[in-house]
Amino acid sequence: MAAPHLLHDHACLIVHGKDRPGIVAAVSALITRHQGNIVAFDQYSDDPTGGDYFQRVVFHRPDLSAALPALEDDLARTLGDGFDLQWTITDQSIPKRMAILASKQDHCLLDLLWRHRRGDLPVSIPMVVSNHTTAAEDVRSFGVPFFHVPSAGADKAAAEAQILQLLKGNVDFVVLARYMQILSADFLEQLGVPVINIHHSFLPAFVGAEPYRKAKERGVKLIGATSHYVTDDLDEGPIIEQDTVRVTHADTSAELARRGADVERQVLSRAVLWHAQDRVIRHGNHTIVF
Repeated sequence: MAAPHLLHDHACLIVHGKDRPGIVAAVSALITRHQGNIVAFDQYSDDPTGGDYFQRVVFHRPDLSAALPALEDDLARTLGDGFDLQWTITDQSIPKRMAILASKQDHCLLDLLWRHRRGDLPVSIPMVVSNHTTAAEDVRSFGVPFFHVPSAGADKAAAEAQILQLLKGNVDFVVLARYMQILSADFLEQLGVPVINIHHSFLPAFVGAEPYRKAKERGVKLIGATSHYVTDDLDEGPIIEQDTVRVTHADTSAELARRGADVERQVLSRAVLWHAQDRVIRHGNHTIVF
């Protein structure tokens, strides 16, 4: 099924740099002179007098693929040389290749596969890699290749090398769907594509195993989830999306875990969708999400 979010002959232009007068006019004029028609436009400036500026523009241009080289040349001259801005342009008809890393907990993994099968995510899924085999048949039932890479023991170098061999050159980003392994800085550097993680929002209060039991014992009233980009600093990368649900003293730890799994699925799917649609701009250790 073709994803409805894949737009034929549509491009997404991301612009960011120092704010100054004339950026909007320059971008609009550039798109117009290449026979483009703007269909969505978002911008944000943290200070109109030389602050950081961010822009996302989606435009339609017939026969886009043929026009892209000339567009890119003009963007380099106009925005790069003329305004000293950074920019990227992507063809919105081409789905991003998304690999999934998973462990035993399968709620986020199966949710992403289900949404993809429904056509709700503008991605392709070339593979799922897991350090357990429990979800192998479920994954293959969606028509997605499954690879088992064990990660037992303290030294994860061999497992990471095997995963890198599978991923490098074959994916545009990676999702950790409750992948219960810490990725090394060397792995992230060699991989060279964005990695999106999901975890419960109790951190750093309830680290380690059984966080919902610990939360129940503490009497928490809110549970939630955080999805963020993975960096060298564990669970401290730029946040893409968060959400919470209220709970009460009457909820058991099992009920907290069930409701936590629900919010994890929702938060991760939104983060994946927004990344795939080029709605997220990373800036330092935070994000602008249009």
